[in-house]
Amino acid sequence: MRSTQPWKFNRSRILRSNATSAEAKLWFHLRDRRLGGFKFVRQFPIGDYFADFACREMHVVVEIDGGTHGTPSEIAKDRTREEELVMLGYKIVRINNADIYKNIDGVLDQLLAALQERS
Repeated sequence: MRSTQPWKFNRSRILRSNATSAEAKLWFHLRDRRLGGFKFVRQFPIGDYFADFACREMHVVVEIDGGTHGTPSEIAKDRTREEELVMLGYKIVRINNADIYKNIDGVLDQLLAALQERS
C-alpha cells in the first residue's frame, strides 16, 4: 500500500536504501514472511513517523534502538512517538542493536510472541 503523499514514499525509499547493519540483519529474518508467516514492511509511514518495520495486519511496529536512542532528548522523542503510535492502535516492540547482533533468536522469539499475542 503506497502512501498518498509522494514525499513519504520517497522518504521511505531513502530510509530503506540507507539501512543500518542491524536493520539489514533483522530484515533478513522478517522478509518474505519468514517469521511465522507474518508479512513485514520496512520504513513504513504511520502518521508523522516511519516505523523501522511494521506488520500491518497485526498492527505491530518494530523499532530498532541504536546508539542515538540513549540521550534524554531522544528518549523523550521516542516516548512521544510511541504514545502516538499506540493511540493509532499499534503495539510497539523496541529492540536494541546489540540484541540483534548477540541474540537474534531471542529477538525473533520476542517478536513472534508479540505477533501471536495480537492474533
